[in-house]
Amino acid sequence: MGTLWYGGTIYAMTKENEVYEAVYTDKGKIIKGGNYAELMNQYRMSITHIEDLHGTCMYPGFVDSHLHIVGHGEKLKHLDLSAMRSAEEVLSALDDRIKLLEKGSWLIAEGWNENQWDVPRIIDCTELDQISTDHPIMLTRVCRHAIIANSKAIELAGITKDQIDPVGGKIVRDATGIPTGYFLDTAQELIKQIIPDISKETLIQLIETSVNDLLALGLVGGHTEDLGYYGKDSFTKTLGAYQSVLGETKKFRAHLLVHHEVVNDMVHAGLSYGDGNDFVELGAMKIFSDGALGGRTAWLRAPYTDDPENKGIPTHSETKLEELITHARSFGLPVAIHAIGDQAILRVIQLLQKYPLNNGRRDRIIHAQIVDQEIIDKLTKMNITLDIQPSFVASDFPWVIKRLGEQRAKQAYPWKTYLEKEIPCAAGSDAPIENVNPLAGIKAAVLRQSSIDRNIYQKEQQLSIYEAISLYTKGSAYIINKEYERGIISPGYAADFTILDQDLFKVSKEKIDQVRVVKTVVDGEVMFQR
Repeated sequence: MGTLWYGGTIYAMTKENEVYEAVYTDKGKIIKGGNYAELMNQYRMSITHIEDLHGTCMYPGFVDSHLHIVGHGEKLKHLDLSAMRSAEEVLSALDDRIKLLEKGSWLIAEGWNENQWDVPRIIDCTELDQISTDHPIMLTRVCRHAIIANSKAIELAGITKDQIDPVGGKIVRDATGIPTGYFLDTAQELIKQIIPDISKETLIQLIETSVNDLLALGLVGGHTEDLGYYGKDSFTKTLGAYQSVLGETKKFRAHLLVHHEVVNDMVHAGLSYGDGNDFVELGAMKIFSDGALGGRTAWLRAPYTDDPENKGIPTHSETKLEELITHARSFGLPVAIHAIGDQAILRVIQLLQKYPLNNGRRDRIIHAQIVDQEIIDKLTKMNITLDIQPSFVASDFPWVIKRLGEQRAKQAYPWKTYLEKEIPCAAGSDAPIENVNPLAGIKAAVLRQSSIDRNIYQKEQQLSIYEAISLYTKGSAYIINKEYERGIISPGYAADFTILDQDLFKVSKEKIDQVRVVKTVVDGEVMFQR
């Protein structure tokens, strides 16, 4: 028996300004939208519940197209450094936290970002040693493409002066060749691989903590990448944790990308793309092709302006990247490839042109931040989707100009151009790297205002409210071939709704992130209400 939703503004998002007075849902599906009196009359015998919106605004449920759900849970649990404004503040917080730990246990902290500090610099392992040489310490940079470790962690990892840099990574050293504790991209794994395995029970707790927070922020789902990072048997253990949390009681739509290192585990389990259920399903093979701008490891066609000897670091050799893509194709899998720098994006495009996917599924490039006209022209001719992160505009400018120079910075984060060229896009946060709140992402997309200096960058790339919301609704559905099931309020679609206390089409752009979530509805059921 069904529910009638009425009493507010209901945006169908099928097209701009398409509004319903009421919507009738039943068994997790939208049956019809339209006039309240007509729906009440038509379905009067089957309506068992009436939801009065009390003047609020209802939208199709927001979905984050790229985040790390377990990582977000870890950020909520671990020491969060993301709001700190100096190295001294970070070190003081570490000193306070170490006093609460059992001797010998790991101190892990998340999210430091030297670009927002008053005096940007990289903390040295010797500074961490002053806090403790009994506890291994690891600080993860906001981009998750760099860590800082203390001497105890380096010692446990068996890293010496003679350690060779791994492919796709770098061990930063001092003038005498001694590691400074700063590890970039794949070099991080030298430290991370010695951290004690997370148990399935701990993963369950992290997923529960994370999903509760996501639901409270109005998210009905997320495309996440967690299956390859949590020790022995990570794929089976992490997938099992998701299946334990999400289902009939706690409803949230988790679409799980599969890291290339555990794809064989998926295949050996007899699973493939799309397997699962309405709340936990498997997605594309995840591959990294480069690093990040913050640590100057994004792979560029020309050197960094503030590091003229450096073009960044490809994560894999060109041969290896090609092998990974052909491996995905051997199982009929689409790929989801992290590519930030223009050289990385160009290389990915070339390989996807060489190995097209012909089964209707969709490849995605994650981030696609630095492009030129050649790349845009190629993208318009391909069956490919882009997974963009609007909040990066707010957090990366103005320091990204130092990395790229004025001219190349104008080619960065061109969200409006992508949409004008009809290149399909979805939007996410990359949490825990950025604020997971979708309203913060929508604000960043329409305003493009730096959180650092408050200036607006590339005003011509600002999106409309309709375009920005579409990225989190229709875009997130399209990128996983669910555009006929989710993302709009229309008959036959999932009854997933985000209900807000204000109208995003009418509120001041500057105040979008101050709008409050009233209810989050998944599969026709209220999963969060204020």
